Order: sequence, then structure tokens, then C-alpha cells
Amino acid sequence: MKTLIAFATLFTFCACSQSTSQNTDGNQTPAVIELSQDKLPGMIDQDDVIVIDVRTPGEIAEGYIKGADKFIDFNGTNFEQEVNALDKSKTYVMYCRSGGRSGQASNYMIQQGFTQVYNLTGGITAYNGETVKD
Repeated sequence: MKTLIAFATLFTFCACSQSTSQNTDGNQTPAVIELSQDKLPGMIDQDDVIVIDVRTPGEIAEGYIKGADKFIDFNGTNFEQEVNALDKSKTYVMYCRSGGRSGQASNYMIQQGFTQVYNLTGGITAYNGETVKD
């Protein structure tokens, strides 16, 4: 019986992982949403969406996605402080080089109470749109 309950719990969690997850109380909480590359242009154009590059300053100097609004180094000492200063009611699209750091940053944001957080699948490496160099 315990095996059946564990399987049912695992199945429920996996089925909900795209937009919600099951917390210990059995309630659903927001989860990071994976954003495919083809959906990014439509998101960038929305006024209420903030695009955040979480790469290092050196990586950003090599070029960033046109339309990026903020640059918060995931490995920087003030990452948590900068994220916690953001408006939790906004929608955020996070990206890095390949999606790993932005995935971790997105998960941190969800843990802090943000509800609309997207992680760009494949990061800037998979991006075919316009980039900017300063």
C-alpha cells in the first residue's frame, strides 16, 4: 500500500511540474515555467515582462539578448539582495548561457514568493534572435 501511495504522489508531482508543484501540505505552489526559444520574442514585447540576464559581466560584454531589462550576476555576492528588491507581482524571464544558472535563479525566485518566472530553455547559446554588444 505504501508503494502505491508513493507512486501516486510521484505521478501527481510529475504531472504538475510544468506550472505548479505539490508542497508538503498538499497544496499547489507556483513553479518555474520553461520558455521555449520561439516564445521569447512575444514575451520581450510585453510591457509587464522583465527579462533578466544572470550571466557574469564578462559574458554580458560578449553580447546579450536585445530587450534584456536587467543584469544580475547569479554568482555575484549581491544576487539575493538584488532579486529580493524586485516586484514579486511582475512576470520574469530569466536566461544565462545555457539555462543552468537561470534555472537555479528562477527556482530561488519561486522560493522567495515570485509567481510568474520563466526560464529560457537553452539560454543565449540557443538564441537565434538579435543580440547587443555595449
